[in-house]
Order: sequence, then structure tokens, then C-alpha cells
Amino acid sequence: MKKEIVIEGALIHDKTSFYAEINRKFMENESWLLAESLDAFDDLLYGGFGAIKEKEEVLLIWKNFESNKKDLGYDFTLDFYKKKLEDPESFDSAAIQQKIDDLKNGNGQTYFEIIEEIISEHPNIELIKE
Repeated sequence: MKKEIVIEGALIHDKTSFYAEINRKFMENESWLLAESLDAFDDLLYGGFGAIKEKEEVLLIWKNFESNKKDLGYDFTLDFYKKKLEDPESFDSAAIQQKIDDLKNGNGQTYFEIIEEIISEHPNIELIKE
């Protein structure tokens, strides 16, 4: 039987609230919290810490999925990348600009689409969109 984890999408409106919900659902028994990072989210889904044991079968039920897809969609992603351009010492400006150009040209992924892709790369996790 798969472990069920429900993401309460009504609590998600931006990146900070997304990670707050992820920490609430996945990290409640840990003494530390996941950083606001897509790489950290990916690591979490591999299991071994937090709510998922290594290779554990999980049914991930995401409520308000379509609303969250908009919240973390095109406008959010464009703003997310523009903020990174303000810190050229920490981020590769050329690579970030390319991501902005790709997004504007319809070829880039939104932040939410990246989250979906990360989830899909974990065969032990079945995503249910509600």
C-alpha cells in the first residue's frame, strides 16, 4: 500500500508558501527544514529523510493543483529569474537571461513545470492532481 501525502494547495500562493507546505507535510518529524530550492525538493523526493523512506511508494495528492500552476507559472517565473539577474555574483547572468528568453519565446519551463518534472522523475511517486 502506498503512503499518501496530501499537499494543501490552498495554502500555496508563492515560492515561500510552497516550501512552507512542503516542510509541513514532509519534514514534520525532522529537526531541520528544507531550503527554498528545487534541488533540495528533488533530494527530498529520493527519500531517506523526512516523510519518505528510501524508494518508498508514495501517492502524492495535490489539491488546488491548477491554481498553484498559475501561482507559480509564467509571471512568477519571469520575476524569479529577474531577481536572480540582480545578483550577478551568485548567478550566471548569461544562463539566467537565456532562461528568460526561452520563457518569453514559449520554450522555457515555468517554476511549476520544473516542480512537475522533478516529481515525474521519481518513479516511486504517483502524482494525483485535484
